Amino acid sequence: MAIENQYPIGLLEVQDFSDSAKESALADIRFLPNAIEAAITNLDEAQLQTPYREGGWTVHQLVHHVADSHINAYVRFKLCLTEDRPVIKPYGENLWAQLDDVKNLPVNISITLLFALHSRWISAIEHLADADWQRTAYHPESKQELSLWYFLQSYAWHGRHHVAQINGLRTKMGWH
Repeated sequence: MAIENQYPIGLLEVQDFSDSAKESALADIRFLPNAIEAAITNLDEAQLQTPYREGGWTVHQLVHHVADSHINAYVRFKLCLTEDRPVIKPYGENLWAQLDDVKNLPVNISITLLFALHSRWISAIEHLADADWQRTAYHPESKQELSLWYFLQSYAWHGRHHVAQINGLRTKMGWH
């Protein structure tokens, strides 16, 4: 049974490498800070503390989660570009969502961080040679070597996924 608003844009579907798919994913990375900021515009504190689905994180936690996740993504990209098949470090995202910074800091801190982080990230990757997208890192949880091409699509999807969860909640609750 599907859980309401769990995967509002569906699961990640990895595409073969193409210039158009690359440009689309890069645009998702470039504009994610704007999209998430727009998704939370005019939400009050009670709305920010509302879970996006039953049993899910609050909107507040989601915003901080996206920043945490994309910090890890940025580091993974940099490692993959500077080392030969590095082992990436998994992290306990549910535990991170319970830490004091997530509990105590307003979401605008993570929105500001996302604008700066995504500027750096895009600058680092937007002009990569096609061959660079095939560089890999080893993910010990999945026990797989994953390419930068996979990571680009995964994090582009990740941002759209969480923005859609917030927008889905806004629609469901009639928050305009």
